[in-house]
Amino acid sequence: MPVTEDVVLGRDVRIFQKDLVNIYGCTIGDETKVGAFVEIQRGAVIGARCKVSSHSFICDGVTLEDGVFVGHGVMFTNDLYPRAVNADGSLQGAEDWVTVPTLVKARASIGSNATIVCGITIGEGAMIAAGAVVTRDVPDHALVAGVPARVVGDCRDR
Repeated sequence: MPVTEDVVLGRDVRIFQKDLVNIYGCTIGDETKVGAFVEIQRGAVIGARCKVSSHSFICDGVTLEDGVFVGHGVMFTNDLYPRAVNADGSLQGAEDWVTVPTLVKARASIGSNATIVCGITIGEGAMIAAGAVVTRDVPDHALVAGVPARVVGDCRDR
């Protein structure tokens, strides 16, 4: 299911290797670039002039504002308490969990292999280091790194 008909694409969106992506039910803004082996799920919103690098996963509930950079292999989550089955052993379906939204503000950058736990806001112009696990809000223009991610600097001039 490379790119389904229910995807809303802005002007001049570039999706590299359309047969190697899984993009459905989402919105992608003008001039955004999406790499190979990316999944963008129903309900995700990607702003204009974003770059989503290969092997990344953007799930329902995630909003990227304009100019956001997503490095290779970045993983977003949308469920704080994921389970395969209910207490009675039945397989969970969409009705069995609540999507927890995540917002990435304009011009933020997320380094390769970072994991973004749902329910947070990444501030405008913030920078997430490669491999970081972000579990709480990131202030505007903050540089965060580590597991769990902590503020290690200011990237206002970067």
